Amino acid sequence: MNEPDYIPGHGLLRDRSAVITAAAGAGIGGATARRFLEEGARIVISDAHARRLKETEQALAAEFGAGRITALPCDVTDEDQVQALFALAEQTHGALDIVVNNAGLGGTAALVDMTDEQWSRVLDVTLNGTFRCTRAALRSFRRTGTGGVVVNNASVIGWRAQTGQAHYAAAKAGVMALTRCAALEAAELGVRINAVAPSLAMHPHLVKVTSAELLEQLTAREAFGRYAEPWEVANVIVFLASGYSSYMTGETVSVSSQHA
Repeated sequence: MNEPDYIPGHGLLRDRSAVITAAAGAGIGGATARRFLEEGARIVISDAHARRLKETEQALAAEFGAGRITALPCDVTDEDQVQALFALAEQTHGALDIVVNNAGLGGTAALVDMTDEQWSRVLDVTLNGTFRCTRAALRSFRRTGTGGVVVNNASVIGWRAQTGQAHYAAAKAGVMALTRCAALEAAELGVRINAVAPSLAMHPHLVKVTSAELLEQLTAREAFGRYAEPWEVANVIVFLASGYSSYMTGETVSVSSQHA
């Protein structure tokens, strides 16, 4: 199948302010940062990798203007760093409109051999990090009283099974449950919380932690016979962050062409 056409921005997020975690590099977070800028947003991006974050900030600032992008390193497992990130966003933009919780950590390990550290690390980044940032977002939205949107990055593996992925699957299923419960509580604040669940979006880090054989098997499951480009997932995140999804909350949207 031919590669999809890249869709230009339509101002869907014009003058909105957003925080995007794990936004350095060529994955879904980086693609989301670019799409948000193309749609007119002002963004604060974070990542645990300070060097890559700086490079991303400089590249996007050169293209879209330094006044529309701010960056701060943030490890979402550290509450103080999360607080500093949201304080910077409020200081920079006054009121926050959108938060995209993209930070997550994978890995492959059979449960019988998995260590406590392997289990806890994946859960702390992927699930607990999403909790910390969602909590910070809700507190910010409550302070400003202007409503807002949270979009979490889950995964189809939260519904499906795959060997060697018990920790990651449990974390992503937790993100889905967190999304549903938080959405009910957030409604009274005028805040919507939804999630995307990609199946296979290719990026350099995935190649490093996944064997070529497994990637080939996963790609073969996709109806289009290819993996998703990160920006295709980012397009759905834009939709959930925009007014086009104004009646949606607590939902997890599958971004997948898997048929088995």
